[in-house]
Amino acid sequence: MLTLPNYQIDSQIYESANSLVYRGYRKKDKQSVILKVLKQDYPTPEALIHYRQEYDITRRLNDVDGVINVYELEKYQNTLVIVLEDCDAQSLKIMHEQHHFTIEELVQLAIEMTQILGQIHGKLNDIED
Repeated sequence: MLTLPNYQIDSQIYESANSLVYRGYRKKDKQSVILKVLKQDYPTPEALIHYRQEYDITRRLNDVDGVINVYELEKYQNTLVIVLEDCDAQSLKIMHEQHHFTIEELVQLAIEMTQILGQIHGKLNDIED
């Protein structure tokens, strides 16, 4: 498991083809965080550039309701770690496995996600202009 000097890692919560995601806390203030790290020990320069861009774009969305805040980008050995707010959220996949949604609940989720995506789109358009 990942070992970072300033963080205590509690568990791995997700794995994709390119990254690993952990839940833990920042040691200095016990702030609960999510840590997203590139999976490769020696990522390509292109992968590092892409990861920095992901951090920069996501950081610009910190004031959008419904989007997890990004705290910082840290170097870890030969790769990068994005430190994110831990709002104790669950993936839709896990929610679906644990709860049978009514049509009304699904429609409400879809409306909320659409509104958030609209805010993200608007914010990113403002940034590009």
